[in-house]
Order: sequence, then C-alpha cells, then structure tokens
Amino acid sequence: MQDLGYDKPLYILPFDHRSAFAPLFNVTSASDLDSLQRHAIKELKMLIYKGFKKALDMGIPAEFGAILCDEEFGQEVLIDAKHNGFITILTTEKSGESEFKFQYPDSFEDHILSMRPTFAKALVRYNPKDPQNIKDSQKKNLKLLSDFSHQENFKFLLEVLIVPNTKQLSEFADREEFDRNLRPNLAVEVIDELQSFGVEPDVWKLEGFEEIKDYKLVLEEIKKDNRERVGLVILGRGAAEEKVEEWLKIGSGIKGVIGFAVGRTVFWQAIEKFHKGEVGKAEVIDTVSSNFYKFYKIFTGK
Repeated sequence: MQDLGYDKPLYILPFDHRSAFAPLFNVTSASDLDSLQRHAIKELKMLIYKGFKKALDMGIPAEFGAILCDEEFGQEVLIDAKHNGFITILTTEKSGESEFKFQYPDSFEDHILSMRPTFAKALVRYNPKDPQNIKDSQKKNLKLLSDFSHQENFKFLLEVLIVPNTKQLSEFADREEFDRNLRPNLAVEVIDELQSFGVEPDVWKLEGFEEIKDYKLVLEEIKKDNRERVGLVILGRGAAEEKVEEWLKIGSGIKGVIGFAVGRTVFWQAIEKFHKGEVGKAEVIDTVSSNFYKFYKIFTGK
C-alpha cells in the first residue's frame, strides 16, 4: 500500500480513558456520569494536557510528542493541540467494551473528519483463540476504519491487547510468565490474522516484551510484504513504573520500535490525589510533565 507506515519517533501521552475515570465518582461506566461529573473529567483531561505541554517545554521535541485523546471528554484538548501543531491521535472505540465497537457506529467517519487528527486509533482485545464470530466482527469493523483512514489520508494506529483465556493462563504460574512465554507468539498470530484480512495499521501499539528477540520476532511480522515503514510503539498497560521502564529499555534500541505510549502510569496517581483534594492543579501538571519526560529520557537514553 502506497505511503503505508510511520517511521518517525512517536512519544505518546494517552489519556483517551473514559470508563476508567468513572470509579472516581462511584459509578461503573462513563454512561452513568451526570453533567457535573462529566465536566470534572474534562477538567482532569485538560490538566493532563497541560502536563504534556510542559513536558515539551522540558525538552521532548514537539514534532515527536503526541496526545491520544477522546472526543467525548477531550474535544477542547484535541482542538487546542491541533491548533498548536502537535500530533493528535483520536480514539474511535466505545469505552469499556470487551469487543471493539465504534463510539459513533453510524457516523465514525464524520467524527474523524470533524476533528481531523493526525492518526485515527482503535483499541482491540484480540486473542487468536477467541471465538471465530467475535474475531470476524472485530476484523470487519477494524477494516472499515483502516480503509477509511487511508482513503482520507489519516494515519491509522492500532492498539492490541492480548488477553489470555482461562486455558492459556492455566498453563503458566502467573500473567508475567504468560507474557514472557506465550504472548510474543500470539502477537505474531494476531498481526498475521489482521493483516491478512486487510487491516493495515501505520503504527502498532503493543504491550512491551521481555526480551529483544521477542521484539524482533514481532517486528518481522509487522514489516513483512513491503511494510518496511510500519512502526511499533510500546504501551504501558497501566503497569508499575518499574515494569514500564524495563519494557522501554529492552525495546528502545531496536530498529522499528519508534516510541512509546504510557498513560496511567504517568498521570493516574496525581489525578486520584487531586480528586481527593490532596494536591492542587499545579502539582498535577508538574507530576504529569516530570513522569512523561522521565519515560522519554529512559526510551531515548538522554
């Protein structure tokens, strides 16, 4: 595919979470929030965004820094970021679902066109051993988004979470052992299945791997059949800071790993403290900026 791929550095601060914010207000999903609570989440996202901008001032190159946000609670953030010339990534999936569904199923195209992000993004939970009907439904919707993005000259970023099933988990002592021993091979299967169906991300956003050979194995699959420019960014999965640092250090020097996307590990603790009244806005902005900048330095070795 002509012009497929994105091989420039990409340092992403993702805060497209929606249902994840709901427990702060003692509800279980974003749809249960009232108008005041929704406004409060918009304010929280603006604080995170200000932390992102401060991190750029600290030294992250503006042409490589990116925000991943949602239209529902982050429209003002996305508009301001685009106005400032930052890389914007717009999420398209409905929050809190186990299966990929569009947030705006009848008009996802219009919403992308109205926001005009650099990237359209989807999050999918996909395991090669999932039921075939679920895989088929997800592949169909992902292909719609992939095709539309390329037709309209948007880049397409696909985040894949490989959630182990009960049988797979039973074969290992814990999730970490699954991550080390089985997830890399499953990732290769997922990439092959999606690419074979015509789902063509410019950038894959995947959980970190434990060894260099695992990154290389996955990148070989990502770049096969004239996809040399397609890149990989490492996601944080809300993991402990030490684990995220480990993933970034292992992957940072590998050709094809172009950056990272670390969100909750950067901002969640500060957001919780702010919500409880334990810290002020300035402290949130400072914490977000320093944490994001720290991961940038870890990844780049600067």
